[in-house]
Amino acid sequence: MKLIVGLGNPGREYRDTRHNVGFMVVEEIARRQGIEWASGPSQIPETLVGKRFGAEPLMVAKPLTYMNNSGESVAGLARYFNINHEELLVVVDEAALPFGKLRARARGSAGGHNGLKSIIERLGTTEFSRLRLGVGRGDGRRDLADHVLARFERGEQADLEALITRAADAAEMFAAEGISNVMNAYNPDAPASDVD
Repeated sequence: MKLIVGLGNPGREYRDTRHNVGFMVVEEIARRQGIEWASGPSQIPETLVGKRFGAEPLMVAKPLTYMNNSGESVAGLARYFNINHEELLVVVDEAALPFGKLRARARGSAGGHNGLKSIIERLGTTEFSRLRLGVGRGDGRRDLADHVLARFERGEQADLEALITRAADAAEMFAAEGISNVMNAYNPDAPASDVD
């Protein structure tokens, strides 16, 4: 079973922020696939999951632990459902990428992202795929945390919808074909290294 985890923060105040594009992507995948959201297993309480069964089973998940503790949920799901690291894709925001760009990698560092840092610590490995969605850095004089926790500007909405659509396409390609094909198809300078 492939597991696609979108990272974000729970709560209405964070709903449409740059930090929550991971949630937006897995919500789009669930919508396309007709997947219903439900609470995670009792051992992993702060998680929403959805499953599609069949020839290519797929699970999507949203940790509700806040970004900095995402690893609790991800590691718990991997253990509970016996999911190998190569079957895991984590979808996150990336301020170092221009708005609208995607970058997929098969492994790598946290790159300063606290959600990825938590997952690496809890899994004990950097050997899992990640799909970074460019949200831009914004005004360099503005605090980075303020930028990623801000909502998208009205003028960015059309580009945001296109970004979520492309990212969901890339994540579904991961589920069907693996990370190498995603890197070749979606990375800005493909073919690229598989490491961040």
